[in-house]
Amino acid sequence: MGDIVVNGINFLALVFGMVEFSKKLKIEGRALTVLSMVLGVIMGVGYQVAQMYPEFGKWFGVAVFGLAVGLAASGIYDFANARFPKYTQPEG
Repeated sequence: MGDIVVNGINFLALVFGMVEFSKKLKIEGRALTVLSMVLGVIMGVGYQVAQMYPEFGKWFGVAVFGLAVGLAASGIYDFANARFPKYTQPEG
């Protein structure tokens, strides 16, 4: 079985990214396990429906790409925020 990829985005990486993002929202334990399963099922069903209905597939691809870009952007923000000092306006 090959990797499930939409618009160059691997679903395993996408679900992993969404779960990691959820951890930042203080979701943990069993809730996180259930969330990862639900996200995987939603993405898998969406992929299968997109294969059956090409018009839906276009919108699904756009949503997957947007989700991936949003996750990447939040990760870049967190990376920079943790490593660079905050700018404060000099007095005077």
